[in-house]
Amino acid sequence: MTRRQASWAATAAATACLVAAVWFLVAGSLGGGRTPKSRSRVTPASAPASSSVATSQPRRPGKTSRPSSVAVSPALFQPGQCQLLYPTKGARHITVFLDAGHGGLDPGAVGQTELGKVVHEADLTLAVELDAATLLRERGFSVVVSRTRNALVGRLPPSDFAGKLLTSAGVRADIAARDRCADLSHAQALVGIYFDAGYSPSNAGSLTAYGTARPFWRSSLRLAQFVQRDVLSALNSHGWGIPNDGVVPDKTLGGPPLGPRSAAYGHLLLLGPGVPGWFTTPSEMPGALIEPLFITDPFEATVAASTTGQHAIAFGVAEAIEQYFRAT
Repeated sequence: MTRRQASWAATAAATACLVAAVWFLVAGSLGGGRTPKSRSRVTPASAPASSSVATSQPRRPGKTSRPSSVAVSPALFQPGQCQLLYPTKGARHITVFLDAGHGGLDPGAVGQTELGKVVHEADLTLAVELDAATLLRERGFSVVVSRTRNALVGRLPPSDFAGKLLTSAGVRADIAARDRCADLSHAQALVGIYFDAGYSPSNAGSLTAYGTARPFWRSSLRLAQFVQRDVLSALNSHGWGIPNDGVVPDKTLGGPPLGPRSAAYGHLLLLGPGVPGWFTTPSEMPGALIEPLFITDPFEATVAASTTGQHAIAFGVAEAIEQYFRAT
């Protein structure tokens, strides 16, 4: 079945208004003009809620056990953010960083499901991040998550706020805080989890970006290839027919520039290099950023809002990280 025009007509006007309100899709959540392939679709079903991050573990009598999680440099980050989560099974002595895009004053992209439910990118990325963290911990990985709740990551000064909005400097600072969290935790790989948005009903599909201007760009490309392959495979195992928009350089993504220096920078801050005096805390490990679905497409928003869809994305992320370290 090709794209369902009846479903789009019922929600297009409302979706267009919602999309116009989110001008600050600055961490790579705004893609442009990609044409979807034809697809057969199966309506996403509900599933049991995915696991959340644990905060404690039972102690065995006579033995000392460490907590299941610990804050990384808490003076630098908001409460509950930048948390190191220890493995729940085994110990591979590998640490990975997962970033749930947006949060707090920055809701990210806004869309509607086929039933008219309004969804915010920041809520969906958090659900996927926590689910992926649980799966990775069960595989013996230590996982650092940028967020465990719907809030900003960094402790930002008052000058970074304009009323209830972030200034352009505040947006940059909060993304930089995510990179700093990954660096301070000595993560060996980084995966950003975001969702895409578009202004046209033809915008649909999954893509993964990697940084091209880093000395470890080949490792980032390999990680991105695994992420794109495994997440898309997990999604389409449900018969959803999500188009493959491929693996792309980070310089091809991003929302409206935050200013002249942002436009000249030309990379995603989460993956890109440092610039003296403007961006001084770049990530120091191979990284990829996936946008598995367009939440401005009613069908893909329905998938993204379902626990089945979120778990499929999380499983794909966990599988990709597993395969990446096996090949490294």
